[in-house]
Amino acid sequence: MGIKGLTKLLADNAPKSMKEQKFESYFGRKIAVDASMSIYQFLIVVGRSGAEMLTNEAGEVTSHLQGMFARTIRLLEAGIKPVYVFDGKPPEMKKQELAKRYSKRADATEDLAAAMESGNKEDIEKFSKRTVKVTKQHNDDCKRLLKLMGVPVIEAPSEAEAQCAALCKSGKARKSSIFLIIFCTTFNVYGVASEDMDSLTFGAPRFLRHLMDPSSRKIPVMEFEVAKILEELNLTMDQFIDLCILSGCDYCENIRGIGGLTALKLIRQHGSIENILENLNKERYQIPDNWPYQEARQLFKEPNVYSNEEEPEIKWTAPDEEGLIAFLVNENGFNSDRVTKAIEKIKVAKNKSSQGRLESFFKPVANSAVPIKRKGSKCVLRPPKPALKHKVFSLKASNSFGTKIIGGLSLPILDLGFRHSIPLSKGETPVNTAAKAGSNKKAKAGGGKKKK
Repeated sequence: MGIKGLTKLLADNAPKSMKEQKFESYFGRKIAVDASMSIYQFLIVVGRSGAEMLTNEAGEVTSHLQGMFARTIRLLEAGIKPVYVFDGKPPEMKKQELAKRYSKRADATEDLAAAMESGNKEDIEKFSKRTVKVTKQHNDDCKRLLKLMGVPVIEAPSEAEAQCAALCKSGKARKSSIFLIIFCTTFNVYGVASEDMDSLTFGAPRFLRHLMDPSSRKIPVMEFEVAKILEELNLTMDQFIDLCILSGCDYCENIRGIGGLTALKLIRQHGSIENILENLNKERYQIPDNWPYQEARQLFKEPNVYSNEEEPEIKWTAPDEEGLIAFLVNENGFNSDRVTKAIEKIKVAKNKSSQGRLESFFKPVANSAVPIKRKGSKCVLRPPKPALKHKVFSLKASNSFGTKIIGGLSLPILDLGFRHSIPLSKGETPVNTAAKAGSNKKAKAGGGKKKK
């Protein structure tokens, strides 16, 4: 379910926090994808005709594989680097919500049977979608497919949305080497792709809706930014979490009669759920017995996710061509020619996406830094070796001791021409000092004049 009515609430009260983006604008971005939500969408949309779905010769559903394969290739072709995160064990507080979903599917199954008996096509379509459930087999199939494609997969300890948000907030150090120069970069996940808005409540800096939309329509991606949400609503993150709990979330029922807009007014007026409960009109609003809003708040603030040290290694690899053909063609009846062509697309796309964005290698420094003129700058190795010029991503570096700002970027450059560093006097540059050192040596060699 996510957060009830949050999209409309933000559209009406924080419109600057959301913007439409083209699919291709995420080139080079690493995106954490809520895998279970994506699989659910594929099962509902891909290859469906009434109550019928795509299956292999054994009668096993393959809509999720078709959707995951096609959509992931499109992501890779756009230069996007997806990280698929699968749900782990649900928290105890979600049991009530899961029981409600089970009951709704049971009711939909009965309604579907009645619709099929009457031959009402619209009702068949509607109720068949309501009976869809993502099973362990669906998840296992997609994990196997993604690993064969060389796309990273993470199994979350609990909620996938929470783990996706944690990936965005953590950042992992990674080393890259170019021309023997080693850069320590941060592995930053840009945003979370899902349809459930509670990714924002878990603190995801950016939330991307419709990125995984499986329909043939080219729907623009809707990007939400949590910092702008807080700014426009004039709330703290704690207050935003309370707003989401009051609006309605997966972990506890809300107070009947209080929707998103009323919840926003109450939070702005009183600041927290505790203060709201103290001042709420008990005759007008009935508070649920033993309402576990504090436990729900704790789940959003401190969810069960991997720590930075526990996070599995995330890396993209070359596709396993033989494995993909065996799994998709031999086991699930996919067209051999189409799979072969798709594999070629994956290989081309991975070469393209490996270019990355420039900011993934360099961290910009503050604008107050004094820029260095690029004209004539070069990296010089002292005699007896001749001067060499190194070009890294069209940026040039000057030799110096310590750190030098290059094109607005802070990079440590080592001078390899001296065995010992010479202390600098005020106003001196390394080149001035080198010349001074040379003149001192000449003076010593000449002996100088003695005082009479």
